Amino acid sequence: MVKYGRVIVLGAVVSFAAIYLIFTQLRDNDLSLIGAALRNARYSYVALSALIIAAGLFARGARWRALLNNDLSFWRAFSINNVAYLINGLIPFRVGELAKIYLATRAEPPVPVLRSTSTIIVERLLDLISIFVITLLAVSQGDLPEDLRRTALFLAPLAVVGFVILVVLSGQRERTLRVVGALVARLPIRWNVVGWMEHFLDGLSPLTDWRRFALVGFFNVLSWVSSVVSGYVLMFAFFDQAHWGATLLFTSMASLAVAVPAVPGNLGTYELSILLALQAMNFGDASATVGAFAVAVHAVNLFINAGMGVIGFIQEGISLQQLSQGVREMRPSG
Repeated sequence: MVKYGRVIVLGAVVSFAAIYLIFTQLRDNDLSLIGAALRNARYSYVALSALIIAAGLFARGARWRALLNNDLSFWRAFSINNVAYLINGLIPFRVGELAKIYLATRAEPPVPVLRSTSTIIVERLLDLISIFVITLLAVSQGDLPEDLRRTALFLAPLAVVGFVILVVLSGQRERTLRVVGALVARLPIRWNVVGWMEHFLDGLSPLTDWRRFALVGFFNVLSWVSSVVSGYVLMFAFFDQAHWGATLLFTSMASLAVAVPAVPGNLGTYELSILLALQAMNFGDASATVGAFAVAVHAVNLFINAGMGVIGFIQEGISLQQLSQGVREMRPSG
């Protein structure tokens, strides 16, 4: 609780700073004007954007199921994924991934902890690579500030290198297990490290099966296309026209912003990332409408993720307290 309390304090400071920066960036820093812009929005576009976001969650559930070689039913993978997104919205540092791993162990047959862990690592690397591709597409639509360009160029090689390492480990399964076994034999370790490594490599198996990896890639592209299109559609709720470059950039920046420790829901940091993206692409002016749009993007995503997450909890038949207890007691097996 003490550690979590420190995270909350840190998150509150970061969120407060982000909100302060938002109001310093806006030309009309009047909350009533932002409220008026929200009231005057075209909500038919908001509803359509929400439906597209929900479709993206279906694609992400299918992506994880494909990585698990269909060992979970689609609806089970979908509900577990949604619970994880809800938890990630409440607690920073991607704690929802631990909930995802635990819930997979409750399936019949259970998915080993390290197998789920390896599939989640693959997912995060695919997301990082996708964010880099989206940023490159945004660059093709307009000039970006040098800081954003350097960030993209720094993250992309890390994601690619990590992905290549996983591919090599998966392709050299027997050699990897022999090396791990030889190292463990020299150390005073009683744990079944080789067994754990086998489960971990099981989760990487789609990387060496081109048919399965093509399926994973298809659902990955579908999920990110849904994210971009939903943002593009939502722009029509506040602006007379939309801009693909601005949409691509605020999608990638907002995706990175969720990794920054902040208050639950990433309040402040999420909106700031969208505001800075629109300014970087010279889309619109720094008015209350831009602030209202940033709030709407965040609110729609939170609403869909929270709603789907609650349904996921119901489908899993578990309470938040039971989930927290299960995560604390979770141990690698095999």
